[in-house]
Amino acid sequence: MMQARTLPEWLSYLETLHGKTIDLGLERVGRVRDAMALKPACPVIMIGGTNGKGSVSAMLSTMLNRAGYKVGTYTSPHILHYNERVAIDMRPVDDDALIAAFCAVEAGRGEVPLSYFEFGTLAAVWHFLQSDVDVMVLEVGLGGRLDAVNAFEPDVSVVVSVDLDHQDYLGPDRESIGYEKAGIFRSGRPAVCADPHPPQRLIDHAAAIGAPLYLLGRDFGNVRLEQQWSFHLGERQWHALPLPALRGAYQIGNASAALAALALLFERLPVDLGAIKRGLLEVDWPGRFQVLPGRPQVVLDVGHNPHAVRALVANLRQLPFAENRYAVFSMLADKDLEAVADLAVTEFDGWFVGGLDMPRGQSGARIAERLRAQGVKNVHVLGTVSDAWKSALSVAAENDRIVVFGSFHTVAEVMSARQTLT
Repeated sequence: MMQARTLPEWLSYLETLHGKTIDLGLERVGRVRDAMALKPACPVIMIGGTNGKGSVSAMLSTMLNRAGYKVGTYTSPHILHYNERVAIDMRPVDDDALIAAFCAVEAGRGEVPLSYFEFGTLAAVWHFLQSDVDVMVLEVGLGGRLDAVNAFEPDVSVVVSVDLDHQDYLGPDRESIGYEKAGIFRSGRPAVCADPHPPQRLIDHAAAIGAPLYLLGRDFGNVRLEQQWSFHLGERQWHALPLPALRGAYQIGNASAALAALALLFERLPVDLGAIKRGLLEVDWPGRFQVLPGRPQVVLDVGHNPHAVRALVANLRQLPFAENRYAVFSMLADKDLEAVADLAVTEFDGWFVGGLDMPRGQSGARIAERLRAQGVKNVHVLGTVSDAWKSALSVAAENDRIVVFGSFHTVAEVMSARQTLT
């Protein structure tokens, strides 16, 4: 057993414990969970979905914190630092706390091989239990049914959206993916789906296991006014709500998913209207249609599948006119770059692309080749994403716009490059 002394050493060690980066299944993580006696007594809110689950987790956690609760939030992936994944009251925990949690999992797992994500999930829940949080908000990593987070028992489950992504693991169509995401539902426990067109298999699975299902537009909803909105679920109604601090028209739907979870847990976790309003106004979740201050205008968005990029394009069209629009773009090799290119081809006057040097990554030259095959013009190939960012910045004038998108890794590299330049 390695006695790691620093967080980077631990993270490198976790990558060696299992032969696969992704190995879906609950048997191994369940054995270690039981060995460590990880059984939360506080309410657990589980958030899944193709896109939006991070934003919903952030809104929920912020509103609950403003209501006075101690909130443990587990999300993935991180952008710059692993600590972002494990937060108490929306503040990432420090290295020492993570090391202590990793030591506890290492001691508890015995000879059970765990993937990087499984190890981290168990460590997060262990830390939340040690911290005596009032509520846990746990974001699913991939899918739902066989994801490590699903080894724990939710009091309410939320599926934010269902669309095509990770088809190699989750199935070829929305119906298959919807079934996998519905795997976080539990018999007798409320389940929320905020997708406006929920897959029938998701609905059928909830009925089959006896999970009370609340659908957006049928059982709960929102009414959008010019500068405010209202929410309703049964007799629970909240009016004169501020627009979420997170930008993008779709964030009203995400906020509705968060409020549905609060409404369904209201007897155990009452939240007053003031805390809801403060949470919506004060939530912070970097990299989700994040418009940075200054000129040229810079937008950071971790969108990495067609569903997310469709929303990105819709939001870009709501921004003020920009004289020249530049994309800083990179995407993992197993993503649907062709569909993304088709959606975004008319939105940019120039593309600056760089490679991602990592498993599942691809070179800038390969990305450019795929873009050009889809009819994308004016593609500039650079060695790295950081190089692509610097090149775009060198040509952009103050009335132009640069949009960084395609992957969490793309946004992370630009964030790091910006810190270096400042």
